Amino acid sequence: MKEKIVIITGANSGIGKAAALKFATEGFRVVMGCRNMELSRVVQMELIQASNNKNVDLLELDVSSFDSIHAFCGAFMKKYPRLDILIHNAAYLNHGEKEYKLSPEHIELTFATNAFGPFLMTRLLTEHLETSEDPRVLHACTTNIKHFFDPKRKIDFDNLRGEFRGVRTFSVYKMYGDSKMALLMLSFRLAEELKDQGIKVNALQINRVKLSKETIQKMSPLWKVLARAQNLINPLPASMADNYFHICTSDEFKNVTGQLINHRRECVQPSTSEKGIAQLKNIFGSNRYPSYAVDTQNIDRIWNLSNALTEG
Repeated sequence: MKEKIVIITGANSGIGKAAALKFATEGFRVVMGCRNMELSRVVQMELIQASNNKNVDLLELDVSSFDSIHAFCGAFMKKYPRLDILIHNAAYLNHGEKEYKLSPEHIELTFATNAFGPFLMTRLLTEHLETSEDPRVLHACTTNIKHFFDPKRKIDFDNLRGEFRGVRTFSVYKMYGDSKMALLMLSFRLAEELKDQGIKVNALQINRVKLSKETIQKMSPLWKVLARAQNLINPLPASMADNYFHICTSDEFKNVTGQLINHRRECVQPSTSEKGIAQLKNIFGSNRYPSYAVDTQNIDRIWNLSNALTEG
């Protein structure tokens, strides 16, 4: 079998690191896309030793910066003849953050990192993906999108470039959920757009996993206590990394595209009702996602905005 090449963003910690180890152990050529190079070089050596695979590469990448994405993709395309798997794992969620921040392109930082950055990367790497015999793209989504089962919940499209910075109350958790909903909708549209090129695009709904000490340290005192308590029962990141690997390599998902997949590797369906008992089942279950995600007006809006912000 031809040696396969996989890019994993945010591969220096958590699920990303566990996924990089899984792919490297299975003999893949792994390219880590990471922002903190000092930390990542140490992790890179750890992965090479643990997997006994020297083909673990590291390229600098800040997914919130379009210039960094262009530089990363340019360096990758010069070095590698194709791309088989692209995993958008990196995300921005700075627990306890109260300040509205902008990316280098003056886009709200959470959206720049979690939605527009992955969109741009996929666009830039499409030709290299086309060269693969079985190209697959996977977006890391979240159960946080369940907040959109609330009919009042909407993406604040009018405040993604700092329009109401300092005027509206900022919630990092709302912005995180909104950005991941945007990413899910982009997954659906990208799957349609890239279908004729044979590129499969799916999203994985990340369930709870054990949080790192570094992540917990950023939280408020109350959330630190809750996070440590949850860590006693939450599974290790390796369990979700196994899902990354299965979705991106197995015959089961070879022809699956445009789907949200849950932690049990089941394709999740849009909700048919968001009232009463059905709503409770939606919230506490794992087989439905909010109908907001399949509203064509919502998809068109995030799609058009993504293209407008990343063109040029």
